[in-house]
Amino acid sequence: MLIPHLRKESLFHFMADIVDAKTRSRMMSGIRDKDTKPELVIRKGLHQKGLRYRLHDKRLPGKPDLVFFSRRAVIFVHGCFWHGHDCHLFKWPSTRVKFWQNKINRNREKDRATKEALCNDGWRILTVWECALKGKTRRPHDEVIDTISKWAQTGSDNMEVGGIVRWHLQI
Repeated sequence: MLIPHLRKESLFHFMADIVDAKTRSRMMSGIRDKDTKPELVIRKGLHQKGLRYRLHDKRLPGKPDLVFFSRRAVIFVHGCFWHGHDCHLFKWPSTRVKFWQNKINRNREKDRATKEALCNDGWRILTVWECALKGKTRRPHDEVIDTISKWAQTGSDNMEVGGIVRWHLQI
């Protein structure tokens, strides 16, 4: 049913979902928390550079995606949506707003507590955001891998790698 006084874009706000509940449940259950595509790109690239690591070590807070024990360094590969990153890949859902706000804010709080615990134990932390490898602000994969590799080998401080920031001047 079309409402004549509303533009087509406005109708989208009236739609609850484009798939039924069973299909949505199946789709959501297919989302992984480890071995994601961005994580696999990073693992493959670092391995090709000769860096060796452990995966998802349960002995450390937050089970980091990659752990370099000899360098006291860990890497988290975060999905921009699930961790509420301030980039173009994150948008607050318009349905079940309270549920998603609670979920994403809990994820952010867990991330903060995990980083604090790791820092207190003397670990260096690198967070790689999904937008560094995907979307309109993505960086070349080689550039991301080189940045991570240098960080892991130099012993530098905690760091984040995200997408390219594009500045737009308005005149």
